[in-house]
Amino acid sequence: MSEYLETPGGRRIAFQRSNGRGPGVVFLGGFKSDMTGTKAAWLHDWARERNRAFLRFDYSGHGDSSGCFEEGSIGDWLGDARDVIHALTDGPQVLVGSSMGGWIALLLARAMPQRVAGLVTIAAAPDFTQQGFWAGFNDAQRDTLMRAGRVELPSDYSDQPYVITRRLIEDGRDHLVMNQPLRLPFPVRMLQGTADEDVPADWAVRLLDHATGDDIRLTLVKGADHRFSTPECLQLIAASIDDVLA
Repeated sequence: MSEYLETPGGRRIAFQRSNGRGPGVVFLGGFKSDMTGTKAAWLHDWARERNRAFLRFDYSGHGDSSGCFEEGSIGDWLGDARDVIHALTDGPQVLVGSSMGGWIALLLARAMPQRVAGLVTIAAAPDFTQQGFWAGFNDAQRDTLMRAGRVELPSDYSDQPYVITRRLIEDGRDHLVMNQPLRLPFPVRMLQGTADEDVPADWAVRLLDHATGDDIRLTLVKGADHRFSTPECLQLIAASIDDVLA
């Protein structure tokens, strides 16, 4: 059953958590996904079985939280994540970031490293608004975006198109992580499927090359897609969290 946090910015953020020992685990979902997804729900059960504190939540405009998705931006969702971690967790946390959540996790690690015990990313998509959407737009789409403030893209996961806004693109440029030093002074485990059609495997390799830290590892899983939700993939996520906690 979801609970709700009223943030200082006036957003109503839906969350589910279970108490347990620390460091706790915080799941950060992807673009237009919510906390009822396979990975988030499975990891919550996994944490409960081990008496490990766990938190999952919906960014504003996602799932049961307040707000309109199309009005949101990376900065907004980063703010939501920062607010729930400050309000609902104690001490350093292991951040588990899926797709866009991987970008959010990296931004949190940069902004509040003292609250991060470790990082597990799953098909991390840092800077995807720029190196994914903007770089992939043709001239007509870029013109439409700048003139109309939005462009619609087909979605592989829904009948509804993705609406990409000018605000999302421009705000994303204010939160890039691949264009400046990225120090990760804690254990980091990056997971990436080779059959991922949304986040290319070479993004994971570039992130590995770009980040600096004493304990950073990348695991490529042959044939795994962007969902990364097969039983084998879920077990690998859990093993990676255990590795970070150890």
